[in-house]
Amino acid sequence: MNNDKTATTDRLIADAVRSRVAREAGYRERALKIYPWVCGRCGREFTHRNLRELTVHHRNHNHDDNPSDGSNWELLCLYCHDNEHSRQLDADAARQAGVSATTGGTKAPATGQPFANLRELLKKG
Repeated sequence: MNNDKTATTDRLIADAVRSRVAREAGYRERALKIYPWVCGRCGREFTHRNLRELTVHHRNHNHDDNPSDGSNWELLCLYCHDNEHSRQLDADAARQAGVSATTGGTKAPATGQPFANLRELLKKG
């Protein structure tokens, strides 16, 4: 019984991996045909030699949203792609913590006065 579950799980995982690889190969090839081989953020240019360092980024972060016109894609180098996803993770974490960009700008100004009695301290010294 346990071997049947393991075999079924292994088969499901293998099918999911094959499906993902096929999906990625399809939209990557299309994106490389549509767009110039330049990072959309830093402007780095790519050739056949280093093309593996150019990635396809989904603007709406949905890897299943692959319109034929490529409107949900942008080509980013590995570094800019990592940066983009890090920014998204940071924004998600901030949102979960209750921090947002709008509350950051309306925060009350600091009222502490660390040098309020500086004159008296300098007179003593």
